[in-house]
Amino acid sequence: MAADPQWVPTEADVRDAVITDFAAFVARRHSVTVDDYRSLWRWSVAAPGEFWQGVWDYFEFRSATDPGPALADAAMPGAVWFPGATLNYVDHVFRNARPGCPAILYAGEGCADVSIGWDELRSAVAGLAATLREHGVGVGDRVVGYLPNIPEAVVAFLATASLGAVWAACGQDYSAPAALDRLGQLEPAALITADGYRFGGKEHDRLGAVAELRAGLSPALTVVVPHLDADAAVDGGVTWAEATAGGRALEPVPVPFDHPLWVVFSSGTTGLPKGIVHGHGGVLLEHVKSLALQLDIGREDKFFWYTSPSWMMWNFQTAGLLVGATIVCYDGSPSHPTPDALWALVSRLGVTVAGTSPGYVLACDKAGVIPVRDHDLSALRTVGVTGSTLPAASSLWLSENVGRRVPVVSITGGTDVVSAFIGGARTVPVWPGELSAPCLGVAVEAFDESGRPVRDEVGELVVTAPMPSMPVSFWNDPDGKRYREAYFEVFPGVWRHGDWITITDRGTVLMHGRSDSTLNRNGIRMGSADIYQVVEKLPEVAEALVVGVDQADGGYWMPLFVVLSEGAELDDALKQRIRGAIREQASPRHVPDDIIEAPGIPHTRTGKKLEVPLKRIFQGADAGRTVDRSAVDDPGLLDWFARHGR
Repeated sequence: MAADPQWVPTEADVRDAVITDFAAFVARRHSVTVDDYRSLWRWSVAAPGEFWQGVWDYFEFRSATDPGPALADAAMPGAVWFPGATLNYVDHVFRNARPGCPAILYAGEGCADVSIGWDELRSAVAGLAATLREHGVGVGDRVVGYLPNIPEAVVAFLATASLGAVWAACGQDYSAPAALDRLGQLEPAALITADGYRFGGKEHDRLGAVAELRAGLSPALTVVVPHLDADAAVDGGVTWAEATAGGRALEPVPVPFDHPLWVVFSSGTTGLPKGIVHGHGGVLLEHVKSLALQLDIGREDKFFWYTSPSWMMWNFQTAGLLVGATIVCYDGSPSHPTPDALWALVSRLGVTVAGTSPGYVLACDKAGVIPVRDHDLSALRTVGVTGSTLPAASSLWLSENVGRRVPVVSITGGTDVVSAFIGGARTVPVWPGELSAPCLGVAVEAFDESGRPVRDEVGELVVTAPMPSMPVSFWNDPDGKRYREAYFEVFPGVWRHGDWITITDRGTVLMHGRSDSTLNRNGIRMGSADIYQVVEKLPEVAEALVVGVDQADGGYWMPLFVVLSEGAELDDALKQRIRGAIREQASPRHVPDDIIEAPGIPHTRTGKKLEVPLKRIFQGADAGRTVDRSAVDDPGLLDWFARHGR
């Protein structure tokens, strides 16, 4: 662990943070002493009903009926929140509308930037909601999107939710069969789509995939956004202009607290993707808490996270509207036409809170990018990072090359709760390579194998009290069996997430990767992330993947696959440097048995390395049954690994 923090809040940071005002509010309202973030967190998990009531009251959430107690039943699974509440996510979005200000900024490769005001957004949402209603879409019906990250995707979600219908989406980088694996489960009444997307300097026409998707879904209504071609249309479809026309009033339908808001899907690499259902009320509370109290986002902010409608971070970014912020939609690559394209966008649009991935940060480091030198980042006040573990070196790189006054907030959570378990706040320091603190209202612990909390040693990430945004259900899981097996089978009554973490004595958290891909050599466990933090710092290594394979004869094979940087050669000298770095900076017990050059590393479409499926292939599983190729960013790489496994 680092001895000194890389960022420390100033007195002004603490004084002006929303969380400071919130702490004073709950201290008065609930007669508790919360002197700092740690004491506020301890109270939030010791008294979750009081804490979430405080969130409801502070942000003045509204219910059309008496909401009842905040936490009527704390069982897990099956917690009951605000049992009498009827509300609508969309109603709370437009409560924060700022006439004359932008609600959405859009940027895309090769396109002029576009600003969409709150009034324009409301009008488009009302128009599309009316069209959906006219085509029979109502409470509980499903509307699905096959769209890039464009403002029309936000409009489509809000229009759907306003009716009490259920939203789900895939980005257009998914093939039609992969999209059908997800969206087809929902038997949707309507499809909102676009003619294509932009990425890496190319326009990708998707009308052929749209036709295939329509044939598989048979929706009663198809609405087409002419994103690449102003004249794009499909037979029997309605144009976006037609669907959103008319000066209609927006009237969100009040629904119960747990009424489904959206279905988000697991990566689906090892089977049919799980449809994870979240409710209006739980998402509303969790996202407002996360954005306002953890990330300190408010009405003056411009909030951008590099994401896709396929990933829960799209839902998280869209929630910026709930706190009155301007959100930024971007259709394109973060590295085109230059490696620093994302920083150029942040500068051009005056983004105040920007989010990216550890992979992009590492790519910028290796490309020699210096954003603070080449771009005006004076508006930027927070950088968020998620998707995989952020190494200490990358965190320090951000501090040195984006701005020492800008805190780096590394967060971890999941599609499962469509939020973060652990992250940061404006009032707590940042240590390189560590997540600053468990999030408010999240009772995080590290459990050993017997279910006992541990400190300063590796354990399973568990949550011991309910969160409002835990899933309402899984789709097509009527008795809840799959849901219980996914999270509550190992430690009954406790949510087990499947990550290895260490909670330090100062309350920060170290991430070690997925527990089901843990390296366990001779009983000594280590997370794959610990290896990557060392190996991927080497300039010759562009990316790495490590797996530990239990063999039939009782042996244990631990290969390290490396993708080399341009011009590098995997000779004996480089292999020795890699082994030496792991031995000295990670663990001498986890030096790999073999170091193998690979043409690339396969990922899920949300950027996670396919460690577990590849491990199973190396153990003899059939690749065709182990991995759904449509859920992989480069399916051809699977063939290379399967051949190597044989």
